Amino acid sequence: MNVLILMGSPRLHGNTAELCRPFVQQLRDLGAGVEYIPLAGKKIGPCRGCYACQNVEGAYGCVQQDDMQEIVRAILRADLLVLATPIYAWYCPSEMKAVLDRHYGLNKYYGTARGSLWSGKQVAILATHGYGQEDAVGPFATGVRRLCEHSELQYRGLYSVQDTDDLDSFRTPEAVSGAREFARQLLL
Repeated sequence: MNVLILMGSPRLHGNTAELCRPFVQQLRDLGAGVEYIPLAGKKIGPCRGCYACQNVEGAYGCVQQDDMQEIVRAILRADLLVLATPIYAWYCPSEMKAVLDRHYGLNKYYGTARGSLWSGKQVAILATHGYGQEDAVGPFATGVRRLCEHSELQYRGLYSVQDTDDLDSFRTPEAVSGAREFARQLLL
């Protein structure tokens, strides 16, 4: 299985990156191909709502020539897309939000082109957060589940760890074993 991890934290060595480490290692230990793309520092403009992509048959078709083109190619290569993200103010940071907003070119529902370039792919969430899981991650998970339904993607679930002690929260035996177990479940 080919797994793409979009790491959405603006901090390359922060909590989310720390939780990704045992998760990625377990995926690799089980033979998965893993591509890891940190979104921090990428140039990803917001969706302009121009709908130009909706008239491009069989290709992404966004008129913006930025790093989203590379990310779309990686999404199309993957069997499983993992959205690794911190939760700020009940949703993902702007880096991840821009990627999610730019999905339009993968679904051809609103113009002359038809079809989906990514239907059938699997999607999972790996999250870090304050507050309790449901309060913190619930709104984001609901949004991702709705995106999956709309795009004919298979939602595979989420694993998250609450920040109670900075980086050490994500190094506990429970956090590490939970990340590894989630990776195993996703490969079943």
